[in-house]
Amino acid sequence: MFVAREHELQVLNRLFDSDSFEMVVLYGRRRVGKTTLIDEFVKGKRVLYFTAVQQSAKLNLADFSRAVFSFFGMPDSTPSFGGWPDALSFVVDRARQTGERVVFVFDEFPYAAAAEHALPSMLQIAIDHGFLDTKVTMILSGSNEGFMENDVLGRKSPLYGRRTAQIRLLPFDYADAAKFLPDTSAQDLVRYYATFGGTPYYLARIRESDGFESNVLRLMFDGLGVLREEPIMLLRQELREPALYYSILRSIASGNATPKLIAEHAGVEADSVGAYLKTLVDLRLIERKVPFGDDPAKSRKGMYVVDDPFFAYWFRFVGRNMSILDGGISESVARRLAFGPAFDTYVGQQFETICRQWLFRANAAGELPFIATQFGKWWGTDPVAREQTDIDVVAADPIAKTMLLGECKWRNSCNETEAIGRLRRRAGLVRGFSADDAWFALFTKNVVSEAARAHYADDARMRFVSAEDLYGM
Repeated sequence: MFVAREHELQVLNRLFDSDSFEMVVLYGRRRVGKTTLIDEFVKGKRVLYFTAVQQSAKLNLADFSRAVFSFFGMPDSTPSFGGWPDALSFVVDRARQTGERVVFVFDEFPYAAAAEHALPSMLQIAIDHGFLDTKVTMILSGSNEGFMENDVLGRKSPLYGRRTAQIRLLPFDYADAAKFLPDTSAQDLVRYYATFGGTPYYLARIRESDGFESNVLRLMFDGLGVLREEPIMLLRQELREPALYYSILRSIASGNATPKLIAEHAGVEADSVGAYLKTLVDLRLIERKVPFGDDPAKSRKGMYVVDDPFFAYWFRFVGRNMSILDGGISESVARRLAFGPAFDTYVGQQFETICRQWLFRANAAGELPFIATQFGKWWGTDPVAREQTDIDVVAADPIAKTMLLGECKWRNSCNETEAIGRLRRRAGLVRGFSADDAWFALFTKNVVSEAARAHYADDARMRFVSAEDLYGM
């Protein structure tokens, strides 16, 4: 099932339509949809497709040889190439002879390079002295993001400067994720995103007709659920010390936000936790947030949070209960674990993320009252109220000194007038901006009352956005 990724597909097709060699570096963590994008792109095209696996260099070369022989219509009995230079030169020679436009996909390139360390250099030579004279569109794809960024795209890589395009695939935002569930209500779409996030593989496992709760219980709380141990498996595949990273993620999901607390509760040396946190940030599994307006490099208010909604839900509601789940539980107990009193609070936190993503989209479409260049959340001390407070979402143009502040309420009902008044009072707390140049938005689970709409009907700086509005319903 191909959903969204329209821009990426357009880029790939534009490169294919050129009259020269193209090299695309496509990467992203597992389950994010790299193969689906490639498969959609190569439809109707001549494609030499090879996927490396974690095995010896000799076996990968033998598999590549078979893929090449099949592509060029040669007998299966043809002996394997003697080495990667011979194999790549053969592909170059045939591509030159035919002069046709073909796609050469080298999937999971990091696996092949791990087995044959000189492969990037060999490929660089093949490009410089052969592929550049062909009409081949080469796609180097990989799930090991660190390798792809350092050993393919990095300045010290032999392949540096050869790529003509690079695409890092990320999970979908809330709006693209909703395309998997076209017949689902807006409020359930919010719950789905808060629980499964935007990873295509997870979303594709959902049976829309079953309903939200049934899908969560089947996929994560059933002993045979396909997503029951997904984070554990991903950490084992991506990282060398999965148990340590698991402990760090569990610590953050439990509310520990500073390196000191994270290390203490995860059982990790405080001096080394920074390197592990950086790796998880690079994987987009966690994020270090600072109050809007603070310099991330200097702020002492930085807080780490689990950034991926699926991981955030899993570690908070599934992972911490694995000992109970492994023993087998009834459906009623599973429901209490999955959707207990803390669940709505959790969805409310993810609702803020969705509202921020809505601001990104509205800004890109020119639908905000100004063009915002910075987004975030603000928290700190209110000197008048003498208390700690926050502003859920902020979008701003620091040059023009204009900003939009938003309050996000995931409740069946709320005192709208009070929420708006509180938001307006906080406008003066954002350093470098004037409350006189602020716009406001109240994001709510349900449509706000007619009374509130009527009261602010003449206020051009006030906007109401319900869950249905977020999804254009």
